[in-house]
Amino acid sequence: MSTSKIKSVVEEMVAPFLDSNGFELVDIEYVKEGSHYFLRVFVDKEGGIDIDECGRISEYLSEQLDKNDPVSDNYFLEVSSPGAERPLKKPEDVRKAVGKHVYITTYEPIDGLKEFEGQLLAFDGEQLQVKAGKKEHAIPYAKVAGARLAIVF
Repeated sequence: MSTSKIKSVVEEMVAPFLDSNGFELVDIEYVKEGSHYFLRVFVDKEGGIDIDECGRISEYLSEQLDKNDPVSDNYFLEVSSPGAERPLKKPEDVRKAVGKHVYITTYEPIDGLKEFEGQLLAFDGEQLQVKAGKKEHAIPYAKVAGARLAIVF
């Protein structure tokens, strides 16, 4: 089964449980690192998620995966918070990040740059306004290759 299909099947399995318990699915990864495969499920909720909640989700998902067995390889299941530098995968994630410090990469240069780190000033669904240093940049959402929250030191 392809990686995208595995991610889709896992999302279908876990989404109802997460929704009914007030959690948000942030991302799913299925990757090979060295000789091992990892199925990583990143979850969050308003106010943050703790280790006991991750454990509960892991137990539920592990049971579902054992029943349905969508992954033919042996793998390690990891359920965790997305962390302080949470990825911004969906437009709604970007909307929630307005006013926060972000790191954005683009598919092609905008104002001569492909990387932007600064405050996300606005997002209208089609364009992000980011203040990086003393300059503001208008970044079309369609040209965003990656986005995440960024920690300021």
